[in-house]
Amino acid sequence: MTTDPCPFCEIVAGRAPATVVAEWPEALAIEPLNPVTRGHLLVIPRQHVRDFVENPQVSAATMLCAAEFLTGMGSYNLITSKGRPATQSVFHLHLHLIPRAEDDGLALPWYSGKSSKPRER
Repeated sequence: MTTDPCPFCEIVAGRAPATVVAEWPEALAIEPLNPVTRGHLLVIPRQHVRDFVENPQVSAATMLCAAEFLTGMGSYNLITSKGRPATQSVFHLHLHLIPRAEDDGLALPWYSGKSSKPRER
């Protein structure tokens, strides 16, 4: 187990640099270090919460901030993960806000179209 400080807690505390795009009493919207598209943002709660199930109230408040921020904007993906197998790399809740456009070439890890054969369960 690592004893490294949480990078998002360091940002919230002002001990690490970040480009802050929006602030709320309960959350921050920041630019990620490696955006997948232009305009990609992260919304992080000020309170340390490992993932979206650890504290549903903090998760809901963070989601509300993200939804309010995106009101009136175009198409977006909102993505979060729980656990390393689900691609979580920073263990502090964070919501990826990823702007999308027709034929932008950004692939998601699942297929959202219709399939000619039924899904196995």
